[in-house]
Amino acid sequence: MSSGPVLVFDLETVPDIEGARRLHDFEGLSDAEVAEALFALRRIRTGTEFLQHPLQRVVSIGVLYQGGEQIKVSAFGRDTEDEAELLRQFFEVIEKRTPTLVSWNGGGFDLPVLHYRALLHGVAAPRYWDQGDEDRSFRYNNYLSRFHWRHIDLMDVLAGYQPRAVAGLDMIASLLGLPGKLGMDGSQVWPAWRDGNRRMIHDYVEHDVLNTYLVFLHFERMRGALSAEALEQRKGLLRGYLAQERQPHLEAFLSAWSGAAPARASA
Repeated sequence: MSSGPVLVFDLETVPDIEGARRLHDFEGLSDAEVAEALFALRRIRTGTEFLQHPLQRVVSIGVLYQGGEQIKVSAFGRDTEDEAELLRQFFEVIEKRTPTLVSWNGGGFDLPVLHYRALLHGVAAPRYWDQGDEDRSFRYNNYLSRFHWRHIDLMDVLAGYQPRAVAGLDMIASLLGLPGKLGMDGSQVWPAWRDGNRRMIHDYVEHDVLNTYLVFLHFERMRGALSAEALEQRKGLLRGYLAQERQPHLEAFLSAWSGAAPARASA
């Protein structure tokens, strides 16, 4: 397994209402109406409502930090709705710890969104952007290169870097006997935000990083970085953490995990 710390991450985003007003003549429209207008424009142009990366405002960054025997799950965004502050908190972990980043489709969505939004807010992240100018080891293993291991986009790697072979996190987690999505998906984030259901979004993003971390552990087992015993030990550590935190959404994940069909594993 990666010898250093690991940071599993996932973003939840909503339409950038302020940015949309800069780009379009939406004077007199409410925030909800601006969002619907953006979706309508996108449908007309592309056939999908999925907004371009620069117009995705980050409202929650779910992270699971694992360093040695310590695990911590949290969502940047529970304590502040200041997007710039969320970005600073995330990149600060990279500046201080230089963890291996782990994501599901992070190369295709999460990181480009972070790039654009950090640019808009003037958030500096020199460690993240280093490609060997400051640390020579980053020349051959940095966060930005697709085929390096400092950022592991599990969706991309497992698909063999072939777009036609990609699968969703919910599918792979469920096939492994993990909880997968629990009562919410990405399409519900904007309605939840619009209606003031902030906690639901933060709980949901933490569930996603938990699923991603567990898929990562199985990936590490597959590539020989974890033994079968070490895999079970890591799972046990996570179960203990989820139980001791006494948070309803973490207990719900643990309960769903315990009730899921176990994945087959070979020694």
